[in-house]
Amino acid sequence: MTLIRRETEGDAPLIHALHDAAFAGRPYSSGTEAAIVDALRAGEDWVPQLSFVAEVDGKPVGHAVCSYGRLGVTRVLGLGPIGVEPPLHGKGIGSALMHASIGAADAMDEPMIMLLGDPNYYGRFGFEPASRYGIEPQEPAWESAFQVRRLAAWREDLRGRYVYSPGFDAQN
Repeated sequence: MTLIRRETEGDAPLIHALHDAAFAGRPYSSGTEAAIVDALRAGEDWVPQLSFVAEVDGKPVGHAVCSYGRLGVTRVLGLGPIGVEPPLHGKGIGSALMHASIGAADAMDEPMIMLLGDPNYYGRFGFEPASRYGIEPQEPAWESAFQVRRLAAWREDLRGRYVYSPGFDAQN
C-alpha cells in the first residue's frame, strides 16, 4: 500500500537520494533535480504544505514538490521535480503524488499549477497547454511541454510570462 504524506524534518537526505536515483540516466533529466529540491527547500518560494513523500512499507519511494514562481508580479505554483524510484515506475505512485499535489493546491485556493513535462502523460491530470491561456514559459523552446492545471480559484487575468523559482537554477 502506498501512503502519501507531507515531508517532515529529517526527510531531506532520503529525498535527495530518491531524486538522484529517479532521474539517473533519464534523457529528459538535467541531472540536477536533487539539487533543485534542496535549493527550493532553502529558498523563499518553498511551500512545505506541498512537499509530498510517497511511502511503501514505511520506506520513501517517491517525492513531489510545488514551489512559487512568478507570473508577472503574481506568485503562482510550479510543480516539480517529481520523482519515483525506478523499479516502481508504472505502479501508480507518481499518479498518487500528482493527485495529492493538485488536491492540496486546490484546497489552498491556489488558482493554478504550472508544469514542464510530457503533455501525453500530464494531460490525464487535467494539464493543458499554457499557451491556450496566454501564459508563456521563461524559455520559448519549452512551449510544447509547458502546461497549466487550472484550479477552482482560477482567474482569467493571470496571463504573461512565467518564471520559475531561482531554486531551479541549482547545480550539483
